[in-house]
Amino acid sequence: MADDSVTPVADSFARLRAATPARIGLGLSGPSLPTAPMLALQLAHARAREAVHAALDVEALRAALPIPSLAVDSAAPDRRTYLERPDLGRRLAAAGASALRGAAGDFDLAIVIADGLSALAAQRHAPAVVAALASRLAGWRLAPAVVVRQGRVAIGDEIGAALGARAVVVLIGERPGLSVADGLGAYLTWAPRPGRLDSERNCVSNIGAQGLSPERAARTIAWLLGEAGRLGFTGVDLKDRQGDDPASLDHPASPPALGR
Repeated sequence: MADDSVTPVADSFARLRAATPARIGLGLSGPSLPTAPMLALQLAHARAREAVHAALDVEALRAALPIPSLAVDSAAPDRRTYLERPDLGRRLAAAGASALRGAAGDFDLAIVIADGLSALAAQRHAPAVVAALASRLAGWRLAPAVVVRQGRVAIGDEIGAALGARAVVVLIGERPGLSVADGLGAYLTWAPRPGRLDSERNCVSNIGAQGLSPERAARTIAWLLGEAGRLGFTGVDLKDRQGDDPASLDHPASPPALGR
């Protein structure tokens, strides 16, 4: 019978394993992994698959948000289509586009929450991020938050443009991994409109229990929004230089002066 105990090599990694969710120094049982790490790997894989296919509880999410909200659908009619046709997840269904035009106004920011590839991430972490972010955006005119079923990042461009917002933040479930199945990403775009490139966005990723806290993420997002409003752009030319001015971190982001 194979020895199922952890080898001395694995024991030497114990302190490092305690500092990271990455799978390192797991040991060997004959030519394979010991039973416990193998079962943990299979469980993580099952959780990742579950996160990809989970449905967003839209009404529960909207009830947990601290600001008014709307719910819309992408052009992907179901989960299978969403996974097979990424292009449809980037566009609004016709009914959603019409509803947003009816809610348009003179807004500084639109916050979009999409299920993405992990509805669990949006469900668990988006309300806290929105609350923390809103508290740092005193003076900003916020559009109603928009909750999107079967949405991808670029759908925020169409939503922001339809609402008349100067900037959009898309909070979206990131692709699950074998360490984290509920990581939330935030994508910021100045002057959103269909056709924006990924290079014209900024991203704050890995928001959740094993990554950035909602408060820490909101601080970075607010800082980037303040700089975007001052400079008039987001993307590769907008760098996160919060460390250059530590005193600015605890101050609310100034509302954008451009376009007012």
